Amino acid sequence: MLVDQRRDMILETVESKGFVSLQELVEEYGASESTVRRDLEYLDRIGQIRRTRGGATYVGESLTGFDIRQSQATEEKQSVGRKAAEIIESGETVLLDGGTTTLEVARHLGGKQLQVVTNSLPTANMLVGASNIELVLLGGYVYPKTGVALGSLTVEALKGIHARRLIMSVGGITETGLFNSNSLLVETERQMMAAADEVIVVTDSSKLGHSELAHLCPLRDVDRMVVDKGITDEWKEIVKDHGIELIIAG
Repeated sequence: MLVDQRRDMILETVESKGFVSLQELVEEYGASESTVRRDLEYLDRIGQIRRTRGGATYVGESLTGFDIRQSQATEEKQSVGRKAAEIIESGETVLLDGGTTTLEVARHLGGKQLQVVTNSLPTANMLVGASNIELVLLGGYVYPKTGVALGSLTVEALKGIHARRLIMSVGGITETGLFNSNSLLVETERQMMAAADEVIVVTDSSKLGHSELAHLCPLRDVDRMVVDKGITDEWKEIVKDHGIELIIAG
């Protein structure tokens, strides 16, 4: 079993039970006590669990299931996806993350000759039949709730990638920056940002002013932001003050 896979399964076990003893995890996953202890120390360090005497308790947030996220703010995501797709030009290499808003971008790429790189199975399934798109699917441990490849294998694969643009979605945005609900996802998205010349964030306005568990980056690392018309005047000023080109879909 891969390290990332085992750690994610341990996290799901701790999440579902609230508390799990070290011995239970050793027996369930067939790993040595020292290996499981290192896994728990890692999960504690990234803020998903808290080590306790003889085990661990759950304190973090896992990624919400893809179907649930896809049903939220549907109209806004569709309008943002259409608008963001207009930015992309034929002949480009585009990196798409595994967000549901990003999936709406992929839905509107028809007719453009592109190379698309993604870590998302839903996005890959949507684009695999498009004759005009050269598709590159990143490997790694696939998070079961979302169909998104995360972790060290995905990060290593990204180190060999260079893209004109990254289109990414996030779990929350505040004046201190971008946030997501899973630290493994944040680690992967940071490497995506390093692989792209331009970072474009696509989001529905409900995420503005809200944070999540893991901080991804400061706002100044974003080049453009595409958001629906529900954005407030206050947030328009915040985005512009941070040097981000604001594009409103409506």
